[in-house]
Amino acid sequence: MKTTKIYKLSTIVLLLAILAACAPQPAPTPEKVEVVKTVKVIETVIVEGSPVVQEKIITATPEPTKPAMDKVSLRTNWLWYGSHAIFFLGKKLGLYPDQNIDVDVKQGNGSGNVVRLVANKDSDFGYVSSVTMMKLAAQGAPIISVATIDAQGADAVLCRPDSGVKEFKDLEGKQIMTTAGAGVNTLFPVAVAKAGLDMNKIKIINVAENALVQSYLQNLAPCILGGLDDKPAEIKANGGEPPVILSYTDQGVFQPGYSIVAHKDMVKENPELVRRFVLATCQAVKAAQEDPEAAIQSLIDWQSSVGDNKEQALEVLGVTLSILMSPNNKDKVLCKNIPEDWASALELLKQYSGVETNMKPEEFYTNEFVPETLP
Repeated sequence: MKTTKIYKLSTIVLLLAILAACAPQPAPTPEKVEVVKTVKVIETVIVEGSPVVQEKIITATPEPTKPAMDKVSLRTNWLWYGSHAIFFLGKKLGLYPDQNIDVDVKQGNGSGNVVRLVANKDSDFGYVSSVTMMKLAAQGAPIISVATIDAQGADAVLCRPDSGVKEFKDLEGKQIMTTAGAGVNTLFPVAVAKAGLDMNKIKIINVAENALVQSYLQNLAPCILGGLDDKPAEIKANGGEPPVILSYTDQGVFQPGYSIVAHKDMVKENPELVRRFVLATCQAVKAAQEDPEAAIQSLIDWQSSVGDNKEQALEVLGVTLSILMSPNNKDKVLCKNIPEDWASALELLKQYSGVETNMKPEEFYTNEFVPETLP
């Protein structure tokens, strides 16, 4: 009788054990699961003079997978020229990939157009005239400068030596060619007003972007509006005499030159991407300072036709590299937006260009992403 009870008890215990083993087990918590990879290794060893096949199972924790690169687009203010070599040098040196960024540098056709593309989220970043961006931002475009590259304005009127134009006052009664949407157009009325001239006595003619210099060389008008960083070199490279240069700064027009701009949504929603992009760009600026030849070569490697006018491209880049620091940049920090310069530009736009806005100067830019020092 006792044996029967023990047998029954054993049977019940065994049955419970079987049921417990068959019951669904709770899923392990994710943090306790260690992902490993298993490799079976088959090798032959000699044991007491005879070959023996052995199997080994090797397990190892795999290296973490690197996240996919962030793909972003940068739209330049114009067809590629020497100043844009900075961005291609950044690509070539791996400065953008080091920040896990794959940047696609695209050509633009005027700062005004590029600002609109960034505002419409067609392009992630833009390299544009700062005052042109300010003017459109004051009208509601949701964009902001996240870094300043050319810290001083290079806007100018360029006139043929045989035009008789020697100074600003000689522009009245003249025709001046430009391209619609060009950043140099924004503060021209300011320079005219500061020179005491009547804008109504100057005729502005818009031509296609790729026809501006050729039209000038054919004397279709005696003067053009253009940047000191590219147009004088282009004129000389195409057989023209060095132009008479009437710089806006000679009339007291001070401004930040060209900035990297982004949509305000990107700054708010993906600040780390903006930070990494600005860091890589500022590093590229520094690298171009140290080796302008390498910078131009990186542009030539991307677009071989630039090599036909390498000296011109170097001259253009040289102008940009000479104006990276504003006199108001007391700390000498590359890429920094300088408050005094932005305030001055906004005041000029309000006073002379009819810009009406309640925005404060600091609402047009941010230094949140500008590194104080560069590695």
